[in-house]
Amino acid sequence: MIKQLLPLTIAAVFCIGSAHAGDLSEGVKKAMKSDIRTAKEVKRDRNRRPVQTLEFFGIKDDMKVLELIPGGGWYTKLLAPALRDNGKYYAAIGTDRIKNNLISKPGFDKVTIINPEADMKYNRELRDFEIENLNLGSNDFDAVLTFRNYHNFVESARHDMNKAAFKALKSGGIYGVVDHTRRHMQRENDENGRRFDPVLAIKEIEAAGFKFVDYSNIHYKADDELRYEVGRKTVTGNTDRFTLLFKKM
Repeated sequence: MIKQLLPLTIAAVFCIGSAHAGDLSEGVKKAMKSDIRTAKEVKRDRNRRPVQTLEFFGIKDDMKVLELIPGGGWYTKLLAPALRDNGKYYAAIGTDRIKNNLISKPGFDKVTIINPEADMKYNRELRDFEIENLNLGSNDFDAVLTFRNYHNFVESARHDMNKAAFKALKSGGIYGVVDHTRRHMQRENDENGRRFDPVLAIKEIEAAGFKFVDYSNIHYKADDELRYEVGRKTVTGNTDRFTLLFKKM
């Protein structure tokens, strides 16, 4: 419940920004209707609200955009087609699933995977992932985005990912982060491992050199009590998520 968290932390300093429609929206809406998307993926549209999310981040169709940890390609299937004509879509870290199942499909020929060797390695002792062979190899991206991944990593990996994102962006470039909300300063337990404290995320990302610009309540869910694991039937598909926007100044 980031709306409830923030009044005690940063809400007094930062105001919720309104989304501004951009020229990427029509391309995303068209991609949402593509036959390449599964029924399960389409079902998630209402909850994930991709058009509003990308508008909030200020993504335009002529941008050079890097997605970190694309997973099965839910956002890849929207961003890559919408950016294909005027911009460019890149992916890095844990890209095997889109490499093997997606980029050979018609319309995804311009997708570029950066450093395919970069991957996630599970640390059993710390019960989270480390990142191997992290090298994004560029410094001119307009935007770096990651969706519901920040919670997956050990502290050192989060630090390295944030620094790599900062280095990969051009001056004025944006870093957009969405993840499941954990209560502020709550220690990890059996129910909150796939949640993350948004205030801690802000502090860590600022420490990498970014300026915190804004947050949005696009994914605020009043009935998520932040008590249960995000995969529980009473919560899944209805988790409260923080949506944070940073800029490289």
